[in-house]
Amino acid sequence: MANKLNSLAHTTWLCKYHIVFTPKYRRKIIYYQYRKDLIEIIKLLCQYKGVKIIEGHMMPDHVHLLVSIPPKQSVSSFMGYLKEKSALMMFDRHANLKYKFGNRYFWSEGYYVSTVGLNEQTIRKYIRDQEKHDLSIDKLTTKEYSDPFKGNKLK
Repeated sequence: MANKLNSLAHTTWLCKYHIVFTPKYRRKIIYYQYRKDLIEIIKLLCQYKGVKIIEGHMMPDHVHLLVSIPPKQSVSSFMGYLKEKSALMMFDRHANLKYKFGNRYFWSEGYYVSTVGLNEQTIRKYIRDQEKHDLSIDKLTTKEYSDPFKGNKLK
């Protein structure tokens, strides 16, 4: 499965990319309230462009995708399409968001992209386990404070 080749009329290809992008100002509340809609919209837009989502995860303040994009389409044109159309679709579904996001900017500028070669399994595991890792780090760094007056009887 990791090395499954795809083909077009005169091309055989294996183009996989790890993409990360964020909402404007990394607003976390959007994902808690509208996560299901965003997932549905991203899946639909990828299907329209013939892009296969291999792995994906919606983090509280960013999106991870491992996708297979046909070589006839550039990563930058796909990301422009995905971010632009998903923002418009979110504003159509949730009109109240227009007022929270000035000038209809839903996503921040830019994105991170990396090509995926033979280490696809490693990247899939990273995307799957990142939230668990973040939560475990948060638990380790949270300092527990004890009540200084508990157990001490004042006379």
